[in-house]
Amino acid sequence: MLGDELVPDYLTGVRDGAFYGWPYAYFGQNEDPRKKSQRPDLVARTIKPDFALGSHVAALGLAFYQGTSFPAHYHGGAFIGMHGSWNRSDLVGYKVAFVPFQNGRPSGPLEDFLTGFIANQQTSQVYGRPVGVAVWTDGSLLVADDDAGKVWRVSAKK
Repeated sequence: MLGDELVPDYLTGVRDGAFYGWPYAYFGQNEDPRKKSQRPDLVARTIKPDFALGSHVAALGLAFYQGTSFPAHYHGGAFIGMHGSWNRSDLVGYKVAFVPFQNGRPSGPLEDFLTGFIANQQTSQVYGRPVGVAVWTDGSLLVADDDAGKVWRVSAKK
């Protein structure tokens, strides 16, 4: 309820004992105005996440690629199922994105990997909503689509 551009979904490492903000702050020490002055002590110690994914994308699925059938660029990176927005002026998400990793940390920009789920932006019509992602034993990527009731399989061309 903070508008179209807040609060970004994120990807971050988790540290024992760290505080990540909810419900008093978001994306670092940005105090949530709906909780103003309720817990300034927690706002002050809020950890900023490592990597922003975009606001309202509903990043619900995560799988690190440990397979070998995709090109080397994808090895060790993170696939993210973005279920999509429901409370934003324009649809966002509705795709599978990829974040490259190097030495256990995000190392490049967010990349579209599997798109085409938005049928009509003006009427908010969608073909599906990807959510869960998993790497299959053959190195392909499985994507659960809970709107279309399908599991998509993405494989590398041999």
